[in-house]
Amino acid sequence: MAAAAPGRGPGFWAGASSATVDADGTFVVAFRVRRPEQRGGEIVVARSAYGERLTPLAQLDKERFGAESLERPALVRAGDGRWRLYVSCATPGTKHWRIDLVEATRPEELDAAKSITVFPGDSQTGVKDPVIRYVDGKWNAWICCHPLDVRGEEDRMRTAYATSTDGVAWSWHGTVLTGRPGTWDARGARVTAVLADGRAAYDGRATKEENFSERTGLARRGSGRDQLVATNEEPVSSARYLDVLELPNGEFRIWYESPLPDGSHELRTELVTT
Repeated sequence: MAAAAPGRGPGFWAGASSATVDADGTFVVAFRVRRPEQRGGEIVVARSAYGERLTPLAQLDKERFGAESLERPALVRAGDGRWRLYVSCATPGTKHWRIDLVEATRPEELDAAKSITVFPGDSQTGVKDPVIRYVDGKWNAWICCHPLDVRGEEDRMRTAYATSTDGVAWSWHGTVLTGRPGTWDARGARVTAVLADGRAAYDGRATKEENFSERTGLARRGSGRDQLVATNEEPVSSARYLDVLELPNGEFRIWYESPLPDGSHELRTELVTT
């Protein structure tokens, strides 16, 4: 376990993490903490020598973003060594989401950094739960998009791809993964991890009633530009928000939000060898 649930029972959740490696080889992990009385209350940024036993460095609460709730962040260490945290923010009184950015020299300073909106969404689409990679001077983003055109159906989701030269101004390239009618992911697909070889993990669910109970599926690179194709007829795990970090020695460190029997969720981690 990387982070315990903040309490016992439904609605006490720790998870929706994003991890990266610092210059000294330690892991820095950002994750969302939620309590029943405080929906998506805060993002915690923490450090660990081995990916476990997280020591908090910074805490960002939803009030500082003027948000009704916070969800999965994306933590990135840019080429110049600076730290960026992209945060999913719910617009109060609506089903709309946007993504804000805070930036600092050290992860400990992220909670004092000024925020700017980099993915505003619009009246027809809420955007959240980013997966962002900085590779060879190029910024890549996989963004979960929620259509807002039908009242009561805003939980539907698809993943779109965007690129940027600076990580602030983005160009959209369309939907790259969506749910498959009649399957376990019919209600939508939310990319949660993308590997260098094009393999990906995503969250999916069959119905509206399964909202907040997504399961993990796998995808591969498709034939079109940046397209992804689901590879499994059934989910591979009951966990959600799977984050995968490729390590220099060929191993993988994974984090995921795991549901517990009492309805709470905890953040777990494992080292995967091949």
